[in-house]
Amino acid sequence: MASKEFHIVVETGIHARPATLLVHTASKFTSEITLEYKGKSVNLKSIMGVMSLGVGQGADVTISAEGADADDAISTIAETMTKEGLAE
Repeated sequence: MASKEFHIVVETGIHARPATLLVHTASKFTSEITLEYKGKSVNLKSIMGVMSLGVGQGADVTISAEGADADDAISTIAETMTKEGLAE
């Protein structure tokens, strides 16, 4: 299992566009990938799940992956989060 914590810096939080971007990135991997925020955990491959968390600017979230490509998944998601200015 691999995981990484992120601090959301984008002003709008994880709303429609960032959520779509994260779901699209996560869907490239076979591992189970989850997003955890305020004690709730959702499948990062589910747009409705991600948006239901209401992650705003300044939030701290954890993304975890379990499976054969878990390390690659976390690495790629981290790269996407940083490149798109979503989190640090």
